[in-house]
Amino acid sequence: MELTNLVGALGFQQTVRTLGGHRLLCIDEFELDDPGDTVLVSTLLGKLVEAGVALAATSNTLPGKLGEGRFASADFLREIQGLGAHFRPLRIDGDDYRHRGLPEAPPPFSEEQVTRAAHATPGASLDAFPALLGHLAKVHPSRYGALTEGLRVACLTGVGPVPDQSTALRLVVLADRLYDREVPVLASGLPFDRLFSEEMLNGGYRKKYFRAISRLTALARDAKELVAQ
Repeated sequence: MELTNLVGALGFQQTVRTLGGHRLLCIDEFELDDPGDTVLVSTLLGKLVEAGVALAATSNTLPGKLGEGRFASADFLREIQGLGAHFRPLRIDGDDYRHRGLPEAPPPFSEEQVTRAAHATPGASLDAFPALLGHLAKVHPSRYGALTEGLRVACLTGVGPVPDQSTALRLVVLADRLYDREVPVLASGLPFDRLFSEEMLNGGYRKKYFRAISRLTALARDAKELVAQ
């Protein structure tokens, strides 16, 4: 997701020039979610390989099955096969932790507790959840990392169901950036394991949503001690 966001922020040619100066490009959670991404990423990685950039990626999907279950991947078989040709699969056997069921999110705190902890904690942010979702729609996802820089804890009030898929995918990116930086999340409202609808959790982006729930739940557990203080 960050790779496609980078192209959206810089433009294709500038992304090729920027990444083409590196020896190795590492991509975590490599998945294809739609036909546009397939063509874009296939072309981009082909250009980088031509420039001498080595590639390494992690994925729960073998290269030849990328996009399966998300779109008519058979129609893009040439692109997928082209992508697969850049990689030599190294399988690590074992159950996907997401198959073990969703983690149980800790119960949310009251709005008063969250607000009090935010004001008492240096480096804390305090946002109403609906307002935060609205703000994310105005910021390019490639800049979500900058939103979290220097945060000691993210405090959210009024957490509720995510209304649509576009909003949900933006929240996934923010959850990843918070998790990368180990920023605890203190929240009131709905528990994080009830953010996404059953339809979302059974759809093509389910792996992303499960990951976001898992990560937000872990960050919520890390924040509990702030209220105790």
